[in-house]
Formats: sequence, structure tokens, C-alpha cells
Amino acid sequence: MTADTHASGASSDDVSDPDIEDLLDKLDELKDAADDPGERRRVEETIHLVNRMPGSQAFTKRITKYTTKDIAQAFVGSVIFALPLLVEDGVFDIAEWFLSVTLGGVPVFFVANLGFLLAMTAGLLYYADFRQVEVRKPILGVIPRRYAGVLVVSLLASVAMMLMWGQLTADEPTAMEQVSRVTVVWTVAAFGAALGDILPGESTDEDISDRL
Repeated sequence: MTADTHASGASSDDVSDPDIEDLLDKLDELKDAADDPGERRRVEETIHLVNRMPGSQAFTKRITKYTTKDIAQAFVGSVIFALPLLVEDGVFDIAEWFLSVTLGGVPVFFVANLGFLLAMTAGLLYYADFRQVEVRKPILGVIPRRYAGVLVVSLLASVAMMLMWGQLTADEPTAMEQVSRVTVVWTVAAFGAALGDILPGESTDEDISDRL
């Protein structure tokens, strides 16, 4: 038996009972190792082909790339969920309530709502099991791109719509009251942005890091 045969036999024994998930993991490794954009694109095409094979339904829920289409989907989701709040005066009441209860000068419910917003977004993206979302190429090696993208897109959409619809400056609020109003709408918009991003599944577009 040749050395090549021995090496082949050893590598094949590394994974017992290999399945499509193991194949996808190997293809992901090849894609990350590919230096040529053409080679990386061909590997991505192979991954999409494997995902469409019979028996791979459980793995089509995986999301590994973050693309411009994901950003657009997050924007649409945030707008759809935030629009009903823009015609409700209840936003003003909730914003005032956030600032009315303080502890040592700190608005307790305002801070609690921000914590809820950040935790809810992370939970929807990575723990709610709508999709198997993998963290790839985090910002500064720590912050997941999809998490940051959903929060930033929903925040910008909330501020822009409130300003355009006159809800940000109505009744001459203070600067802190304006911030509080934004957080009310942002909470709902972030929920919509997260769902709009992950529910359609993985985009066939090129990863945003590869574009840059």
C-alpha cells in the first residue's frame, strides 16, 4: 500500500459517518483558503449546489455570508415594523415614562430598554433558531457584522422616519426626550430588521467583505 493510500485512508477516518454537513464544512474551509476571487466564487457555487441536493434540507437554514442584500432586507424589515408607531402618540407617552423613573439620576427604564433592545436583537439572530447564523469576520475581531448591521440600519431608519414624519420635534421635546422617542421606535425597528435579515435565508450575493 502506498504512502498516498495510507494518507488517504487516515484522512477518511478523521470523520466517522460523514454527512452533508461535513462536506459543507470542508467546502467552507476551501472557500476561506481560496486567494483567487474566481476560485472562491466556484466554491460558493458548489456550496449552493450541495445545499439543493436531496437530504440537505436541514442545512439550507445556514447563513454564513453578510451581503448588501442583507442590509437592504434589514432596512425593509425595520421600516415595515416601525411605520405603525409613527402615527401613534403613545410613543411620546412611553418615551416620557422611560425618563420619569430615575435612580441616582439615571433613567432606569430607559437603560433597561436599551439592554432589552441589544439582547433581543442578539437572541433573534443567534439563539432563536430561525436560522443557523454563523459569525464570520467580526468587526475588530469582536463585534458580529450582522448584529452591528441590524442595529445601525434600524437606528438610522428610525431617526430618518421620525424626522421626516415630524415625530422627532413635535411638542418641542428636550434633546433627551428626542433620544428616548427614538429608542422606542428603534426597539420595534430592530426586531423587524433582524427578522427581515434572517428569515429569507442566505443571499446568493457576494459577501460584503469580498466586495470591499
